Amino acid sequence: MGTSLRALRALALLAGFYLLVALVLGVLVGVDVAATLWAPAGLATLKVYFLSVVLAVPVLRGVFLFRTAKAEGPGGLAVTEAEQPELWRTVRSLAERTGTRAPDAIVLTGDVNAGVAEDARLLGLLPGPRRLYLGVPLLTGLTEAQLHAVIAHELAHHGNTDTRLAGIALRGRDSVLRTAEAFREQEERRIADERARQEKEAEEAVRRGRKPKKSDTGRAGKGYGLMAKPFLAYAGLYLRVTHGDGRRQELAADRLAARVAGRDATASALRETAVLDTAHDFYMSRYATAGVGVGLLPPRGEVFGGLRRLLTAPGRQENLAGLRDELPPAEPSPYDTHPPVAVRVELIEALPDDGRAVADARPALALLREPERVMADLEDAVLTPKARAMTRVDWPELVHRAVHAQTEAAAEPLRTALGELGATAPGAGALADLSTVLDLADAGRLWEVADHLPKSPEAARAQGRAAREFARPALYAGLRELAELALVESAGARWELSWSGPAELRLPDGGPADGTVAEAVTDAVRPIVEDVPDTKRLRELIALPTLISPTT
Repeated sequence: MGTSLRALRALALLAGFYLLVALVLGVLVGVDVAATLWAPAGLATLKVYFLSVVLAVPVLRGVFLFRTAKAEGPGGLAVTEAEQPELWRTVRSLAERTGTRAPDAIVLTGDVNAGVAEDARLLGLLPGPRRLYLGVPLLTGLTEAQLHAVIAHELAHHGNTDTRLAGIALRGRDSVLRTAEAFREQEERRIADERARQEKEAEEAVRRGRKPKKSDTGRAGKGYGLMAKPFLAYAGLYLRVTHGDGRRQELAADRLAARVAGRDATASALRETAVLDTAHDFYMSRYATAGVGVGLLPPRGEVFGGLRRLLTAPGRQENLAGLRDELPPAEPSPYDTHPPVAVRVELIEALPDDGRAVADARPALALLREPERVMADLEDAVLTPKARAMTRVDWPELVHRAVHAQTEAAAEPLRTALGELGATAPGAGALADLSTVLDLADAGRLWEVADHLPKSPEAARAQGRAAREFARPALYAGLRELAELALVESAGARWELSWSGPAELRLPDGGPADGTVAEAVTDAVRPIVEDVPDTKRLRELIALPTLISPTT
């Protein structure tokens, strides 16, 4: 479909919303006129007028009180041509090859994404300043050839005027959804008010010794629900049509990117971007933000720059390769804005071989001048003031303190149970608490402790042997966490950073061989939660940590 026809259809969809508004308001006015003719001076007529005004307010808000939507990209770090000359030369060259005007600004972001925006005028009918958004995770994880394909794909949207027409689509979509949402909010508020009123009446009936009426809010907010239906139906139509256009535009941009950057580079860029999306989420949750709960961040520049450490870790390569081979499953929906990645890759790989095999292994990050400084400046641009004020520590310290805090939180239910039993003093250390648990176990009182642990409703109802089986896993987990904390406290154990796997608890120099501490703790704790507790192995472990071995 040509640009003119797409613009005409976008305008028609927007006009359809205003026509629906006029129709709904016309119906309300018609009801008012009919009420006036049939009962010109009655109380019922005043009620009809009031109801019409109340129902008209959400409609008018959707039309007049919601500003025209403007395509706004994510926050990021704008880089000038003087600051990043090679990146700008690359983008300008790709814009020329895709047959479109180069962007007026390049903005680096912290997301695994790239995008374009244009501040067009007259709802997108006239061109305006353009921006290209590039996520630094893409620069970190893609080769230069793959990044060329990504940029060419985004610039293709400029060539198809997709960014200019976005203003029309956004205005119509946001207006119709805002109107439907306003009706839904009013309906829920009326239902809540009616439920509160009925509950108050029920309480009063019970107080007077009468049987309360059964709660029924079926009619509350009915008018708002009915008014929302035409707008919800139109919103569904609007999204199906505009998102269908969006999927076709994505496929057209893929084909242009393949012509400009090469078939193989474009297909591999899509595969690698899907891998980066998963890896980046994992990195942010398990590494970059692991210490946020205790007010810690990695060294300056490493919040985004540390991703490269995960991507190059030897122990992660097999998993990353598996992600490249197994793309996310294709589950298309008429409301998706993009076709499934698997479908896009299949269509690109089905194109004729253009003889441009991917031989460029130069990392895309090489396009940046002083990438470490860029990563640090990006943090200043996108992190919240609260995040920027956090303490910066090196990666080993961050991982140890973060895992230590997580372990303390996991052990807290057991320590709380000890306190409720009156078996430990407030503020006692992990070593003292563990010693108390072991003494209770030797005295045959371990299941008294377990009785104070949090329980599910089913576990709370259980008795005898069944109750013990419900409590055993929680008791085992709490003991294991408390034993690890005791090793940190008594023997100087630390959780060691690993980019290839989870952090592992290690003892200082002179301790056991690598990888045996967690196994030793598990082996020592397991006998304690048996029907006949045996605390000997754990007592030896805590008292003589240097004697730990897998065969002990």
